[in-house]
Amino acid sequence: MSSLSNITEVRLGDTIGLNQFMAVARHNAKVTFSQNYRQRVDKARAVVEKWVAEEKVMYGVTTGFGALCTRAISGQETVALQRNIILSHSTSVGEPLTIEQARATMLMVLQNLGQGYSGVRFVVLERLGEFLNLGLSPWMPREGSVGYLSPEAHMSLCLIGEGQIYYGTELMPAAEALKKAGLEPLVLGAKEGLALISGTTSVTALASLAIYDLIQAARAADIIGALNLETVGGVIRAFDPRVMSVRPHQEQGRTAENVCRILADSEIIQSGGSGRVQDALSLRCIPQLHGAAKKLLLNALDTIETEMNSCCDNPIVWPDEGNEDVISACNADSSYVGSAMDTAAIAATMLGKMSERRNNRLIDETLSGFPCFLIKEPGLNSGLMIPQYTQAGLLNDMRILSTPASIDNTPTCAAQEDYVAMGYNAAKKAVAVAEKLEYILAIELLSVFEAQNFLEHGKKCGAASEAVYAEIGKHVPKMEQDMFLYPHIIYLKELIHSGRLATVVEELIGPLK
Repeated sequence: MSSLSNITEVRLGDTIGLNQFMAVARHNAKVTFSQNYRQRVDKARAVVEKWVAEEKVMYGVTTGFGALCTRAISGQETVALQRNIILSHSTSVGEPLTIEQARATMLMVLQNLGQGYSGVRFVVLERLGEFLNLGLSPWMPREGSVGYLSPEAHMSLCLIGEGQIYYGTELMPAAEALKKAGLEPLVLGAKEGLALISGTTSVTALASLAIYDLIQAARAADIIGALNLETVGGVIRAFDPRVMSVRPHQEQGRTAENVCRILADSEIIQSGGSGRVQDALSLRCIPQLHGAAKKLLLNALDTIETEMNSCCDNPIVWPDEGNEDVISACNADSSYVGSAMDTAAIAATMLGKMSERRNNRLIDETLSGFPCFLIKEPGLNSGLMIPQYTQAGLLNDMRILSTPASIDNTPTCAAQEDYVAMGYNAAKKAVAVAEKLEYILAIELLSVFEAQNFLEHGKKCGAASEAVYAEIGKHVPKMEQDMFLYPHIIYLKELIHSGRLATVVEELIGPLK
């Protein structure tokens, strides 16, 4: 994935990809709106205003919501209805979404409603753009959504001067934050309250953050797996292109190629595996397992980028002149993203279980030939014994989180919503799984780094390996005796999370596949 720091502005109106999305959500790139974006928003808004004036039936505009869709709402009550839906739906609880996650949700709302099939005024979307550009991030409790509504309602409170906002990193009442930023609260018009909280916006926002980090972690897993293979003097023949050609899964072949390129100039690898015919599965199956995991992640990425550029509102406003319509349907269903995130969590756990086994082989003296737990005086010192416990605990969490959320169903809204996709929970747990995978990989990388103390002299590591060890060595000391390991695990996790690990390698061998 390309560097996000080079993207300083994202112009909304055309299709955007994950990198642009992340540049805004994570790196505070500014958002602007194309003329086409504004025109299509205005065109759909004109249909809503026309139908309101003509007193035509529109779900959530001239009717109540959910099971109350048979209750008529007069034109005079339209504004009150939109305010009421925001107040009554702000019921999610618990810890808030992070600022990054709140920013991602606002951006996803802009993408969803900006497709021109929702009927909101441009001024509402422009205000969300101002929030992003000014560093105003709504306080949005994260627990208690089945796929939409409640977190988005907390976000929408801030538009009308209610709720709480982070101004930068300081949390304050929304009215106070708006005043400091020189903004007035909005009065929401017909359909706007409903549109702001409907759709797969928070679901896709969380999923976008998760899939970006998971793909980064998968690249890191190739690098760390290759370094581990080199450290134990593994058999590179298992990565032979001829082997890959007879089982032509693209991701498998690309993984094998990545490992071979990373280790191309390694004297250790060129020595041929010290007479072994084959290595343990956690080493020789890197192309197969990593490849299978990447395929799931790339399928999920395709789903998310499609959703990112879709209108998932309900009802849909069809603004074609002469064929105007307002159609109640269910693009707000989160099944696509939910199932994609459930499979992404499984893919991550696959990567994590192999990383833990590779790490275990390094610290077990009966398997690696290195001193027990990679320390010179085991017994007096525990060395890297306990980080593997941490991996085991994290991996257990990941296995629990890999139970699909999208298979659950708890009807809501007096059985009007008798089927619920649960995509929000799938995306939320994928975010947690991504972080746990980064920690598991970081612990394997710590063991690989410390194992270099025990390699025989005379055979050199490859240049890419040496570059990684030089980078790590700036922050992590060679372990001569027991030391405080936590900060080193955190540093290595950030090395993976930031993409810096991949950059160090790619600067030498070119982009990884």
